[in-house]
Amino acid sequence: MLLKDKTVLITGASSGIGKSTAELFSKNGANLILTGRRKERLEELKQKLSSEYSVSILSLVFDIRNYDEVKKNISSLNSVWKNIDILINNAGMGRGLDKFQDGNVENWEEMIDTNLKGLLYITKEILPVMVERKSGHIINIGSTAGHDVYPAGNIYCATKFAVNAISQSLRIDLLDKRIKVSSVDPGMVETEFSNVRFFGDTERAKSVYKGLTPLTPEDVAEAILFCATRPYHVNINEIILTPIAQAQSNFIIRENQ
Repeated sequence: MLLKDKTVLITGASSGIGKSTAELFSKNGANLILTGRRKERLEELKQKLSSEYSVSILSLVFDIRNYDEVKKNISSLNSVWKNIDILINNAGMGRGLDKFQDGNVENWEEMIDTNLKGLLYITKEILPVMVERKSGHIINIGSTAGHDVYPAGNIYCATKFAVNAISQSLRIDLLDKRIKVSSVDPGMVETEFSNVRFFGDTERAKSVYKGLTPLTPEDVAEAILFCATRPYHVNINEIILTPIAQAQSNFIIRENQ
């Protein structure tokens, strides 16, 4: 098994890319720490994966936006779990799609607190053990929106540009510690993302993917697994993946066009 005896922490593991990554990594022998806010979903996933693949799984329910909760949960890890080999910073979301001048500050803060500050908080708490061991791998889930902006994407794009910058900066800061840093940046992936962005408007969410075949969470999980399973001397700095119908954020072809 590719990841046998490795300990992997995945944020936002209750659905979408996080859930698919948990499934693929457990299939490949990894022991998992699953984090998120939805206790029932995490427990259900924990039971399913531990039963199917005979791996150890710990679920931690907390809000990544709350630094005190992050510190409390990470510091609670015992000697079996504290030596995390791979951190997958997956938790993220979009909220609203408004031009800057029409933007809602609460939506801005929710995106910044989740996509950026949450990633910073959990990385800050986990990194010291990796530094001490001179071993580890941080995989940040970014977006094509961290490479090119799109209309009304302003703050969401800003958070993903920041994730891109953090990944590059971490790679430099950790160079002498032999800690790998990768970024996996997908384009259009059909998950709960659009449903959350449009406040539960399912029809509007579905329209985002109309006329094309988007990436699946499993597609992205496979890219994450590729990063995590390279030989010791190989670091995958960045993977950008899109559906064949998407060249970048602003260039998309649909069947009815």
